[in-house]
Amino acid sequence: MQGNTVIKPLNGPQGIGPSDASVIEPVPGTGQGLAVGCGLATGLSDDPYAMTLAAIDECVRNLVCTGTDPDRIAILDNFCWPSCGKEENLGSLVRAAHACYDGAKAYKAPFVSGKDSLNNQFTTEDGVTIEIPPTLLITGMGIVHDLGTCVTSDAKSTGNTLVLVGNPQGKLTGSHAQQLGFAEANGMPSVDLVEGPKTAHAIHTLIENGLVRSAHDVSDGGVVCAIAEMLIAGSSSDAPIGFDASEDLDWALAYDESPSCYVLEVEDENAVRSALGDIPLRRLGTLSDSGRMTWDTLDASVEELTRAWRSPLDW
Repeated sequence: MQGNTVIKPLNGPQGIGPSDASVIEPVPGTGQGLAVGCGLATGLSDDPYAMTLAAIDECVRNLVCTGTDPDRIAILDNFCWPSCGKEENLGSLVRAAHACYDGAKAYKAPFVSGKDSLNNQFTTEDGVTIEIPPTLLITGMGIVHDLGTCVTSDAKSTGNTLVLVGNPQGKLTGSHAQQLGFAEANGMPSVDLVEGPKTAHAIHTLIENGLVRSAHDVSDGGVVCAIAEMLIAGSSSDAPIGFDASEDLDWALAYDESPSCYVLEVEDENAVRSALGDIPLRRLGTLSDSGRMTWDTLDASVEELTRAWRSPLDW
């Protein structure tokens, strides 16, 4: 509103790529921004504690990817739960509340507000009760000290390298791949409350120092979807951007949705490695002008990826 938006929900040359967060300049001319982002991990709802921590972690990552200072983040909760008159539902709510406490303390991100929508269930005429799964949406807002350092998710330049920062756990339970039948459940990923905040601060330092051209968090669909969204956002009809995966990448990594992981586009991989220290970094591949994404058996054009991402509405 009022022309103060710096990063919109959709970005890139065509304005069709998903942003990690939106950024506004509340006081025009100050060069300081306010970022707003969300985190949601419905695939982990069988374990409300894990689901809640994953949502907090994703919210923080979305904000950090745009240039937000992780020390200046506040969060809000939005609980959507079935009836807590049922013991197991009440127990799951308590587990989520414990995770809210642990996550807020670890990330030093206080809850400043929230809301709840309980008793989300319906009983049919024949007595069958239909309940929603426990769901917690985390919304966050944070300070961007210098709007000039903001980063978006759209891939920028051919020849640059894509790297994965963070520790992929290889646990696909609750992932989109597992839900769609592409992968078997093999354990639920968890948030490391020490390494997660540490990695967020390291990413922020990289962005502040100008070492990151674009950034995207790893979440729904895993690493391969994060890269696809970066290509979709960064491509245009006359300048498509492709991706060629490194030869040693295994296909299992593609679906990994582990918390605290980021895909970064960088020009100087060695400088980034040096700055990260002991934080894991893995080379994913190189941006090209092919207009295609190639990873093991995957070979698809950006046009195909875009159609798949925008369907079925084809907006």
